Amino acid sequence: MTAILNFLELHVWRFLREFSLVDVLDILLLSVFLFFVYQFLRDRRAGKLMIGLGLISLLLIVSSLIGMNAVNYILRHFYQIGLLAILIVFQPELRTALEKVGNTPITGLKEWVSDSSRDVKTILSDVDAICDAVCDMARNKTGALIVIERQTKLGEYIKSGVTINAQLSSFLLRNIFFNKAPLHDGAVIIRNFRLFAAGCFLPLSTKDDIVKSLGTRHRAAIGMSENSDAIVIVVSEETGTISVALDGVLKRDYNYGTLKQFLLGQLVPANRHHNHLRHNDKA
Repeated sequence: MTAILNFLELHVWRFLREFSLVDVLDILLLSVFLFFVYQFLRDRRAGKLMIGLGLISLLLIVSSLIGMNAVNYILRHFYQIGLLAILIVFQPELRTALEKVGNTPITGLKEWVSDSSRDVKTILSDVDAICDAVCDMARNKTGALIVIERQTKLGEYIKSGVTINAQLSSFLLRNIFFNKAPLHDGAVIIRNFRLFAAGCFLPLSTKDDIVKSLGTRHRAAIGMSENSDAIVIVVSEETGTISVALDGVLKRDYNYGTLKQFLLGQLVPANRHHNHLRHNDKA
């Protein structure tokens, strides 16, 4: 019992007495950093690369401890040159990760901006227009690719298309994607709930695990969602299936109800959506 008390006194209580507010801040900042590193590595080629680097680091430590001088020499020089090569090879993915960090707002601020810029009734009307157009095109098997811009600005992709900057409507969306229309092959980008540009070219995903039956539209939708926080809606020209890509993940088989529910959940702040529904129930 005395040994346990001595251990607690020497290690635990001493540590707690010296623990300060700076240490708490240090742990919080490190946790946030590790969280963003985990998000970056998840579902990317870099994840497998980090496993390989971890094994090399372990081998470097072991070779140093047991005196394997030749192996240790090679591995130390690998780190000096190899890390620079890794930064060059994974430059696009690092850029994407940093852009996402820079465009990740504080939740409260994001909701305040959304509250002040758009009325919930207007958002509901615009979401209805999108769902009407998408479901009509799905019934007719008209291929479509619709990008809803959010915090990450998509100016470089807007420049690749034709600027329209028109009021969003179901009729206009269906006309743009009519298979004889000149802009039907590109993507439509919606900014601030206005149909801002059409005929836009999007980056294709480089993932290896995408289902082979998915075409260029779906790969472009995944690629766009990997490079930004945009919501990307796809209508398959072959099957009429409605899919949505967000954060690099493509989910399929939406209908009018599930698509509307998803869009409202993403585009309307939770408190405003709840208040609006409660107001409608009372009415």
